[in-house]
Amino acid sequence: MATTVSELQINLDVAIDILTRFLVNEVRKAGFERGVIGLSGGIDSSVSAFLAARALGPDNVLGVLMPYKTSSPASVADARTVVEQLGIHSREIPITPMADAYFAMQGEMSNLRRGNVMARLRMIVLYDQSEVFHGLVIGTSNKTELLLGYGTLYGDTASAINPLGDLYKTQVRQIAAALGVPEAIQRKAPSADLWINQTDESELGFTYEQVDRLLFYLVDERYSIEDCVALGFERSFVEQVARRIQRTQFKRRMPVIAKVSQRTIDRDFRYPRDWGL
Repeated sequence: MATTVSELQINLDVAIDILTRFLVNEVRKAGFERGVIGLSGGIDSSVSAFLAARALGPDNVLGVLMPYKTSSPASVADARTVVEQLGIHSREIPITPMADAYFAMQGEMSNLRRGNVMARLRMIVLYDQSEVFHGLVIGTSNKTELLLGYGTLYGDTASAINPLGDLYKTQVRQIAAALGVPEAIQRKAPSADLWINQTDESELGFTYEQVDRLLFYLVDERYSIEDCVALGFERSFVEQVARRIQRTQFKRRMPVIAKVSQRTIDRDFRYPRDWGL
């Protein structure tokens, strides 16, 4: 595993305590005791599962495995390992029949279209299982993915609560090591596993270590493009990432509502989501 640059080092004890309390408080404030997580065998979903088991207790967590026929057998095996290590509930629901029925209607489709369909089908399954299990859907998208828009809207980015959304990918790796996530999962190349040999970093065109450090300065420290170039980042890389953050802002917001009344939801009618409970 790559060494984390100093800017991205976090106090692991404090971070894990915050995330554990967050899960307990947010689940219970919504009137629930349980959580449901889509387990891909990757580091993000594994960390969410480890945190949920720690916060809610293993008997209150359901891990749902939703492989497609081209999914890596190793990924499925890693997801099962997480289930066994934590002692959480699990269900395996392949999405192949659902996905292939739609694909057959469409003819030739790009990998992007197919991947988006699969991500949204998995969220259909996950929310349905949340009703059966009576638990909230716990998210697995990290801060890097959210800022880059590297996720499917109403697919893998959907959740009721998200413990990882303020952690860069390299920080999720730190949390994973501290929680005891299996080494094989920590070492594997990040992948949404939406098609054969797909990896995040080959698709993005840069490594998480590279972009996380830049995002730290652009977002957390509010550096300008010129400031980041002065730090030694390539101008083309900085401009590419900055454009991507701006271009994908719509994925980080609830749908914009046209204002026609005196009190518009999320504008003039704004309350905490547990208001009145």
